[in-house]
Order: sequence, then structure tokens, then C-alpha cells
Amino acid sequence: MKYLKRLKFIFTFWRFIPFLKDFFLSTEVTKTRKLVGVGFFLFYVFFPFDLIPDFLAFFGIVDDVVIATFLLERIVKFAPLSLKEKYNLLEK
Repeated sequence: MKYLKRLKFIFTFWRFIPFLKDFFLSTEVTKTRKLVGVGFFLFYVFFPFDLIPDFLAFFGIVDDVVIATFLLERIVKFAPLSLKEKYNLLEK
């Protein structure tokens, strides 16, 4: 079930662009949580861990997508309830 939720998360990524903007501009989100969110992305950008090499076409991208999805899930968990409700990101 967890993997199906991640797959759905990947295919609805476009929803997260406005969410991320609101997350980082919101006064409801503490500066610490914003810094942790930025830290997640910076850590991955500067230390990309490839479990599968990128030259293997589709399969090489899979691990990048999984890590990006994991990072977005963590940021959603940091978000206040009002943002989760606004973007329909409440866990069921």
C-alpha cells in the first residue's frame, strides 16, 4: 500500500509546485522547518546517491524519483494542517 501511495504521489507532482511556494512563504511554517526542507534538497543536490546509474535510461531515473518523492513527503509532513487541507494532502 505504501508503494501505491508513492506512485500516486509521483504522478501528481505538478500539484506540489504551488504547495512548495506556499510552504516556504507561509508564516505558519517555522523557520526551522523551512530550513530543514531546504536542507533536504540541498543535501540531495550536492550529494546525489545513485543506487542505479543514470546511464541505464529509465531505470537510472527511478532512484532519483524515489528520493525526490521521499523528500517531498517529508516536507508535506512538516506542513501545517491548513496547507495540507488547501492542497488536499491529508493522510488517509
